[in-house]
Amino acid sequence: MEQPIRYHLIKKEKHTGARLGELITPHGTFPTPIFMPVGTQASVKTMAPEELQEMGATVILANTYHLWLRPGSPLVKEAGGLHQFMNWKQGILTDSGGFQVFSLAKRRGITEEGVTFKSHLDGRLMFLSPEKAIHIENDLGPDIMMSLDECPPFFESYDYLKASVARTSRWAQRGLQAHRNPNSQGIFGIVQGGGYEDLRRQSAQDLTSLDFAGYSIGGLSVGESKAEMNHVLEFTTPLLPENKPRYLMGVGTADSLIDGVIRGIDMFDCVLPTRIARNGTCMTSQGRLVVKNAQYAHDFTPLDPNCNCYACRNYSRAYIRHLLQVNETFGIHLTSYHNLYYLIHLMSQIRQAIQDDNLLDLRAQVFEQYGFNQKNAKNF
Repeated sequence: MEQPIRYHLIKKEKHTGARLGELITPHGTFPTPIFMPVGTQASVKTMAPEELQEMGATVILANTYHLWLRPGSPLVKEAGGLHQFMNWKQGILTDSGGFQVFSLAKRRGITEEGVTFKSHLDGRLMFLSPEKAIHIENDLGPDIMMSLDECPPFFESYDYLKASVARTSRWAQRGLQAHRNPNSQGIFGIVQGGGYEDLRRQSAQDLTSLDFAGYSIGGLSVGESKAEMNHVLEFTTPLLPENKPRYLMGVGTADSLIDGVIRGIDMFDCVLPTRIARNGTCMTSQGRLVVKNAQYAHDFTPLDPNCNCYACRNYSRAYIRHLLQVNETFGIHLTSYHNLYYLIHLMSQIRQAIQDDNLLDLRAQVFEQYGFNQKNAKNF
Protein backbone atom coordinates (compact mmCIF):
# COMPACT_ATOMS: atom_id res chain seq x y z
CA MET A 1 0.00 0.00 0.00
CA GLU A 2 1.34 3.43 -0.97
CA GLN A 3 1.81 5.83 1.94
CA PRO A 4 -0.44 8.93 1.92
CA ILE A 5 2.68 10.94 2.82
CA ARG A 6 5.65 10.57 0.49
CA TYR A 7 8.92 12.32 -0.19
CA HIS A 8 10.61 12.93 -3.51
CA LEU A 9 14.29 13.91 -3.45
CA ILE A 10 15.07 16.30 -6.31
CA LYS A 11 18.66 17.37 -5.66
CA LYS A 12 21.44 17.53 -3.09
CA GLU A 13 23.54 20.67 -2.72
CA LYS A 14 27.07 19.73 -3.80
CA HIS A 15 28.93 21.41 -0.92
CA THR A 16 26.75 20.35 2.02
CA GLY A 17 24.41 17.55 0.94
CA ALA A 18 21.36 19.68 1.86
CA ARG A 19 18.21 18.24 0.31
CA LEU A 20 15.83 19.86 -2.16
CA GLY A 21 12.67 17.83 -2.45
CA GLU A 22 8.90 17.57 -2.42
CA LEU A 23 6.52 16.53 0.35
CA ILE A 24 3.52 14.75 -1.18
CA THR A 25 0.33 14.85 0.93
CA PRO A 26 -3.41 14.31 0.36
CA HIS A 27 -3.80 18.11 0.33
CA GLY A 28 -1.03 19.00 -2.09
CA THR A 29 2.60 18.57 -3.02
CA PHE A 30 4.93 21.10 -1.39
CA PRO A 31 8.59 22.00 -1.98
CA THR A 32 11.03 21.26 0.84
CA PRO A 33 12.81 22.36 2.99
CA ILE A 34 9.82 24.11 4.61
CA PHE A 35 8.98 26.03 7.74
CA MET A 36 5.55 25.22 9.20
CA PRO A 37 3.73 27.98 11.14
CA VAL A 38 2.23 26.77 14.42
CA GLY A 39 -1.54 27.05 14.91
CA THR A 40 -1.79 25.70 18.44
CA GLN A 41 -5.56 26.09 18.85
CA ALA A 42 -6.37 25.49 15.15
CA SER A 43 -5.33 29.08 14.44
CA VAL A 44 -1.96 30.72 13.84
CA LYS A 45 -2.17 33.61 16.29
CA THR A 46 -3.71 36.76 14.72
CA MET A 47 -3.45 35.30 11.20
CA ALA A 48 -6.20 34.37 8.74
CA PRO A 49 -5.65 31.17 6.74
CA GLU A 50 -5.95 33.21 3.55
CA GLU A 51 -3.05 35.40 4.68
CA LEU A 52 -0.88 32.38 5.42
CA GLN A 53 -1.55 30.99 1.97
CA GLU A 54 -0.88 34.42 0.44
CA MET A 55 2.59 34.56 2.01
CA GLY A 56 3.48 31.06 0.83
CA ALA A 57 2.78 28.81 3.84
CA THR A 58 2.07 25.24 2.77
CA VAL A 59 1.83 23.05 5.88
CA ILE A 60 0.77 24.30 9.30
CA LEU A 61 0.91 22.58 12.66
CA ALA A 62 -1.94 22.17 15.15
CA ASN A 63 -1.70 20.97 18.74
CA THR A 64 -3.33 17.69 19.70
CA TYR A 65 -3.17 18.29 23.47
CA HIS A 66 -4.91 21.68 23.34
CA LEU A 67 -7.53 20.62 20.77
CA TRP A 68 -8.27 17.48 22.78
CA LEU A 69 -9.05 19.67 25.79
CA ARG A 70 -10.89 22.36 23.81
CA PRO A 71 -13.10 22.02 21.78
CA GLY A 72 -12.57 18.24 21.85
CA SER A 73 -11.63 15.95 18.98
CA PRO A 74 -15.22 14.63 18.51
CA LEU A 75 -16.41 18.16 17.69
CA VAL A 76 -13.59 18.67 15.18
CA LYS A 77 -14.46 15.34 13.58
CA GLU A 78 -18.11 16.39 13.42
CA ALA A 79 -17.01 19.57 11.60
CA GLY A 80 -15.30 17.44 8.95
CA GLY A 81 -11.78 17.52 10.44
CA LEU A 82 -9.31 20.33 10.91
CA HIS A 83 -9.16 21.26 7.23
CA GLN A 84 -12.87 22.07 7.21
CA PHE A 85 -13.00 23.37 10.78
CA MET A 86 -10.29 26.00 10.26
CA ASN A 87 -10.73 26.50 6.50
CA TRP A 88 -7.20 25.44 5.56
CA LYS A 89 -6.98 23.76 2.18
CA GLN A 90 -3.31 22.66 2.30
CA GLY A 91 -1.24 20.42 4.57
CA ILE A 92 -1.77 20.01 8.33
CA LEU A 93 0.48 18.25 10.84
CA THR A 94 -0.57 17.53 14.41
CA ASP A 95 1.83 16.71 17.21
CA SER A 96 0.94 13.90 19.58
CA GLY A 97 0.40 16.01 22.69
CA GLY A 98 3.37 14.43 24.41
CA PHE A 99 5.47 17.58 24.67
CA GLN A 100 2.58 19.53 26.24
CA VAL A 101 1.86 16.74 28.71
CA PHE A 102 5.47 16.84 29.87
CA SER A 103 5.78 20.64 29.84
CA LEU A 104 2.32 21.94 30.88
CA ALA A 105 0.49 19.24 32.78
CA LYS A 106 0.67 18.96 36.55
CA ARG A 107 1.58 15.90 38.59
CA ARG A 108 2.08 13.50 35.71
CA GLY A 109 2.87 9.84 36.13
CA ILE A 110 4.43 7.66 33.42
CA THR A 111 3.74 3.95 33.13
CA GLU A 112 4.09 1.48 30.30
CA GLU A 113 0.42 2.07 29.49
CA GLY A 114 0.76 5.82 29.05
CA VAL A 115 0.74 9.09 30.97
CA THR A 116 -1.68 10.12 33.70
CA PHE A 117 -1.73 13.84 34.40
CA LYS A 118 -3.82 16.76 35.59
CA SER A 119 -5.07 19.22 32.99
CA HIS A 120 -3.35 22.61 33.14
CA LEU A 121 -6.79 24.20 32.58
CA ASP A 122 -8.94 22.80 35.38
CA GLY A 123 -6.88 20.16 37.19
CA ARG A 124 -9.03 17.22 36.07
CA LEU A 125 -7.31 13.86 35.87
CA MET A 126 -6.59 12.71 32.31
CA PHE A 127 -4.85 9.79 30.64
CA LEU A 128 -3.01 9.69 27.32
CA SER A 129 -1.79 6.44 25.80
CA PRO A 130 -0.12 5.85 22.41
CA GLU A 131 -3.40 4.47 21.10
CA LYS A 132 -5.44 7.36 22.52
CA ALA A 133 -3.12 9.95 20.97
CA ILE A 134 -3.45 8.37 17.52
CA HIS A 135 -7.22 8.06 17.81
CA ILE A 136 -7.48 11.75 18.76
CA GLU A 137 -5.35 12.63 15.74
CA ASN A 138 -7.48 10.35 13.55
CA ASP A 139 -10.50 12.41 14.62
CA LEU A 140 -8.69 15.71 14.05
CA GLY A 141 -7.92 14.56 10.50
CA PRO A 142 -4.49 16.06 9.68
CA ASP A 143 -2.35 14.78 6.83
CA ILE A 144 0.56 14.02 9.18
CA MET A 145 0.28 12.70 12.74
CA MET A 146 3.02 12.29 15.31
CA SER A 147 3.38 9.16 17.43
CA LEU A 148 3.32 9.62 21.20
CA ASP A 149 6.79 9.86 22.71
CA GLU A 150 8.23 10.67 26.10
CA CYS A 151 9.95 14.07 26.06
CA PRO A 152 12.71 13.95 28.68
CA PRO A 153 15.11 16.88 29.22
CA PHE A 154 18.23 16.92 27.04
CA PHE A 155 20.53 16.65 30.06
CA GLU A 156 18.68 13.77 31.75
CA SER A 157 20.85 10.88 32.94
CA TYR A 158 21.99 8.19 30.50
CA ASP A 159 20.16 5.40 32.34
CA TYR A 160 16.89 7.34 32.37
CA LEU A 161 17.19 8.24 28.69
CA LYS A 162 17.98 4.63 27.77
CA ALA A 163 14.77 3.42 29.42
CA SER A 164 12.84 6.34 27.93
CA VAL A 165 14.02 5.57 24.39
CA ALA A 166 12.97 1.94 24.76
CA ARG A 167 9.53 3.02 26.01
CA THR A 168 9.10 5.52 23.19
CA SER A 169 9.91 2.77 20.67
CA ARG A 170 7.29 0.48 22.19
CA TRP A 171 4.76 3.31 22.22
CA ALA A 172 5.54 4.06 18.57
CA GLN A 173 4.73 0.49 17.55
CA ARG A 174 1.48 0.54 19.53
CA GLY A 175 0.43 3.84 17.97
CA LEU A 176 1.14 2.56 14.48
CA GLN A 177 -0.99 -0.52 15.12
CA ALA A 178 -3.85 1.68 16.43
CA HIS A 179 -3.98 3.82 13.26
CA ARG A 180 -7.51 3.88 11.84
CA ASN A 181 -6.97 5.88 8.62
CA PRO A 182 -3.79 4.54 6.97
CA ASN A 183 -5.01 5.47 3.47
CA SER A 184 -5.46 9.19 4.23
CA GLN A 185 -3.11 10.01 7.12
CA GLY A 186 0.58 9.29 7.65
CA ILE A 187 2.36 8.87 11.00
CA PHE A 188 5.88 10.07 11.79
CA GLY A 189 8.06 8.39 14.41
CA ILE A 190 10.08 10.57 16.80
CA VAL A 191 13.77 9.83 17.41
CA GLN A 192 14.84 10.59 20.98
CA GLY A 193 18.01 9.95 23.01
CA GLY A 194 19.30 13.28 24.30
CA GLY A 195 22.90 13.94 23.35
CA TYR A 196 23.95 10.28 23.36
CA GLU A 197 24.91 8.91 19.96
CA ASP A 198 24.30 5.27 20.84
CA LEU A 199 20.81 6.04 22.17
CA ARG A 200 19.92 8.11 19.10
CA ARG A 201 21.19 5.25 16.95
CA GLN A 202 19.08 2.72 18.87
CA SER A 203 15.99 4.96 18.66
CA ALA A 204 16.45 5.49 14.91
CA GLN A 205 16.99 1.76 14.36
CA ASP A 206 13.84 0.88 16.30
CA LEU A 207 11.69 3.39 14.44
CA THR A 208 12.99 2.86 10.91
CA SER A 209 12.24 -0.85 11.30
CA LEU A 210 8.57 0.13 11.67
CA ASP A 211 8.38 1.94 8.31
CA PHE A 212 6.74 5.20 9.35
CA ALA A 213 5.71 7.71 6.67
CA GLY A 214 8.45 10.04 7.93
CA TYR A 215 10.78 10.62 10.85
CA SER A 216 11.26 13.49 13.22
CA ILE A 217 14.06 14.35 15.60
CA GLY A 218 12.75 15.34 19.01
CA GLY A 219 14.31 16.43 22.27
CA LEU A 220 16.30 19.32 20.76
CA SER A 221 16.03 23.09 21.15
CA VAL A 222 15.19 22.48 24.81
CA GLY A 223 18.11 24.23 26.50
CA GLU A 224 21.18 22.72 24.88
CA SER A 225 23.60 24.93 22.95
CA LYS A 226 23.40 25.39 19.18
CA ALA A 227 26.69 23.47 18.87
CA GLU A 228 25.25 20.56 20.86
CA MET A 229 22.10 20.51 18.72
CA ASN A 230 24.11 20.57 15.49
CA HIS A 231 26.33 17.77 16.78
CA VAL A 232 23.29 15.57 17.50
CA LEU A 233 21.88 16.31 14.03
CA GLU A 234 25.19 15.37 12.40
CA PHE A 235 25.14 11.85 13.78
CA THR A 236 21.33 11.35 13.85
CA THR A 237 20.04 12.57 10.48
CA PRO A 238 22.18 10.11 8.43
CA LEU A 239 20.48 7.28 10.33
CA LEU A 240 17.11 8.20 8.77
CA PRO A 241 15.92 6.88 5.39
CA GLU A 242 16.82 8.93 2.31
CA ASN A 243 13.38 8.38 0.82
CA LYS A 244 11.37 9.71 3.79
CA PRO A 245 10.86 13.29 5.03
CA ARG A 246 12.95 14.39 8.02
CA TYR A 247 11.44 16.81 10.55
CA LEU A 248 13.26 18.75 13.28
CA MET A 249 10.70 19.67 15.92
CA GLY A 250 10.46 23.07 17.59
CA VAL A 251 13.20 24.99 15.76
CA GLY A 252 12.63 28.40 14.16
CA THR A 253 15.62 30.75 14.37
CA ALA A 254 17.27 31.75 11.10
CA ASP A 255 20.62 30.21 11.99
CA SER A 256 19.16 26.90 13.15
CA LEU A 257 16.98 26.59 10.06
CA ILE A 258 19.98 26.96 7.77
CA ASP A 259 22.20 24.73 9.91
CA GLY A 260 19.42 22.13 10.12
CA VAL A 261 19.01 22.09 6.34
CA ILE A 262 22.78 21.69 5.95
CA ARG A 263 22.47 18.59 8.13
CA GLY A 264 19.74 17.03 6.02
CA ILE A 265 16.49 18.30 7.61
CA ASP A 266 13.41 18.90 5.40
CA MET A 267 10.76 20.23 7.81
CA PHE A 268 10.74 22.66 10.74
CA ASP A 269 8.15 24.24 13.04
CA CYS A 270 8.26 26.73 15.90
CA VAL A 271 6.06 29.21 17.78
CA LEU A 272 8.99 31.67 17.84
CA PRO A 273 7.97 34.05 15.00
CA THR A 274 4.54 34.82 16.44
CA ARG A 275 5.65 34.66 20.08
CA ILE A 276 8.39 37.28 19.72
CA ALA A 277 6.13 39.33 17.44
CA ARG A 278 3.81 39.92 20.39
CA ASN A 279 6.69 41.67 22.14
CA GLY A 280 7.55 43.77 19.09
CA THR A 281 10.61 41.73 18.05
CA CYS A 282 11.00 41.36 14.31
CA MET A 283 13.22 39.19 12.11
CA THR A 284 14.68 41.25 9.28
CA SER A 285 17.31 41.12 6.55
CA GLN A 286 19.30 43.52 8.75
CA GLY A 287 19.07 41.35 11.86
CA ARG A 288 16.88 41.52 14.94
CA LEU A 289 14.75 44.64 15.34
CA VAL A 290 12.71 45.50 18.45
CA VAL A 291 10.21 47.95 17.03
CA LYS A 292 8.81 48.87 20.47
CA ASN A 293 12.09 50.63 21.30
CA ALA A 294 11.91 54.42 21.60
CA GLN A 295 14.40 54.97 18.77
CA TYR A 296 11.67 54.01 16.27
CA ALA A 297 9.06 56.53 17.46
CA HIS A 298 9.80 58.84 14.50
CA ASP A 299 11.02 56.19 12.05
CA PHE A 300 8.71 56.15 9.05
CA THR A 301 10.57 53.42 7.15
CA PRO A 302 9.28 49.81 6.88
CA LEU A 303 10.20 47.14 9.41
CA ASP A 304 12.56 45.79 6.75
CA PRO A 305 13.34 47.87 3.64
CA ASN A 306 14.19 44.66 1.76
CA CYS A 307 10.90 42.93 2.58
CA ASN A 308 7.85 42.81 0.33
CA CYS A 309 5.35 41.56 2.91
CA TYR A 310 2.00 43.26 3.54
CA ALA A 311 3.24 44.98 6.70
CA CYS A 312 6.37 46.37 5.08
CA ARG A 313 4.57 47.52 1.93
CA ASN A 314 1.98 49.51 3.86
CA TYR A 315 3.10 50.55 7.35
CA SER A 316 6.01 52.24 9.10
CA ARG A 317 8.00 51.34 12.17
CA ALA A 318 6.61 54.44 13.89
CA TYR A 319 3.00 53.38 13.26
CA ILE A 320 3.54 49.77 14.30
CA ARG A 321 5.36 50.94 17.44
CA HIS A 322 2.41 53.19 18.25
CA LEU A 323 -0.04 50.28 17.86
CA LEU A 324 2.00 48.10 20.19
CA GLN A 325 2.36 50.91 22.74
CA VAL A 326 -1.43 51.32 22.96
CA ASN A 327 -2.11 47.57 22.88
CA GLU A 328 -3.88 47.56 19.53
CA THR A 329 -3.98 43.98 18.27
CA PHE A 330 -3.42 45.18 14.70
CA GLY A 331 0.16 45.92 15.70
CA ILE A 332 0.69 42.29 16.78
CA HIS A 333 -0.95 41.16 13.56
CA LEU A 334 1.54 43.20 11.51
CA THR A 335 4.64 41.98 13.36
CA SER A 336 3.36 38.39 13.25
CA TYR A 337 2.67 38.64 9.53
CA HIS A 338 6.14 40.02 8.92
CA ASN A 339 7.99 37.39 10.98
CA LEU A 340 6.14 34.49 9.36
CA TYR A 341 6.73 35.98 5.91
CA TYR A 342 10.43 36.39 6.75
CA LEU A 343 10.88 32.71 7.66
CA ILE A 344 8.79 31.40 4.77
CA HIS A 345 10.75 33.64 2.38
CA LEU A 346 14.03 32.49 4.00
CA MET A 347 13.09 28.88 3.27
CA SER A 348 12.42 29.87 -0.34
CA GLN A 349 15.90 31.43 -0.48
CA ILE A 350 17.35 28.25 1.04
CA ARG A 351 15.66 26.10 -1.61
CA GLN A 352 17.04 28.34 -4.36
CA ALA A 353 20.51 28.23 -2.78
CA ILE A 354 20.41 24.41 -2.80
CA GLN A 355 19.40 24.52 -6.44
CA ASP A 356 22.28 26.90 -7.21
CA ASP A 357 24.83 25.07 -4.98
CA ASN A 358 25.57 28.18 -2.89
CA LEU A 359 23.90 27.46 0.46
CA LEU A 360 27.07 28.29 2.40
CA ASP A 361 27.10 31.75 0.82
CA LEU A 362 23.52 32.31 2.00
CA ARG A 363 24.48 31.04 5.45
CA ALA A 364 27.37 33.51 5.67
CA GLN A 365 25.09 36.36 4.60
CA VAL A 366 22.37 35.59 7.16
CA PHE A 367 24.87 34.94 9.95
CA GLU A 368 26.52 38.30 9.25
CA GLN A 369 23.14 40.07 9.35
CA TYR A 370 22.39 38.64 12.79
CA GLY A 371 25.90 38.65 14.19
CA PHE A 372 25.84 34.88 14.64
CA ASN A 373 29.01 32.91 15.16
CA GLN A 374 30.12 31.83 11.68
CA LYS A 375 31.83 28.66 12.91
CA ASN A 376 30.43 25.14 12.99
CA ALA A 377 28.88 24.97 9.52
CA LYS A 378 29.30 21.18 9.57
CA ASN A 379 33.08 21.71 9.50
CA PHE A 380 32.93 23.59 6.18
